[in-house]
Amino acid sequence: MRRSARTTHASDRARYTALITCTNVIKDDAGEVVELHCTWDPESKGGNAPDGRRVRGTIHWVSAKHAVDAEVRLYDRLFNEENPLDESHEGDFTDRIHPGSLEVLENAKLEPNLATRSHGERVQFERLGYFVVDPDSTAERPVYNRTIQLKDSWTKKKVQ
Repeated sequence: MRRSARTTHASDRARYTALITCTNVIKDDAGEVVELHCTWDPESKGGNAPDGRRVRGTIHWVSAKHAVDAEVRLYDRLFNEENPLDESHEGDFTDRIHPGSLEVLENAKLEPNLATRSHGERVQFERLGYFVVDPDSTAERPVYNRTIQLKDSWTKKKVQ
């Protein structure tokens, strides 16, 4: 799953490491981020800065080189209304189906150990939600379905 790189220069923390500050973002001709130039503070290992600096967020990532490709199905609410069967509405209740109730990510990058999970097994994808292994899943092509979405602090920041 890909997150957009932020171009601010505030400190973040890579998961289980020290504070890092992005100083430059290099993009290719298509606008995709291909390189980040960063500095790090070895005194802040574990995320605790001796000078009291606070991090804005923790970066989670998966190595694309070592990852497995998977299909990830992101389910959202099924209907646009709280009560789609309300008799005061015109037409069939299926007219109120939310068109974005399913988003399928065809080539999501996952940790390799997620390819070996059994049908029905549940896992948490950090910062994204809880997922379950779909019956369509194979070791060569894992398939995960989101069952519960977590609150997303990045989306909240975009709205402000």
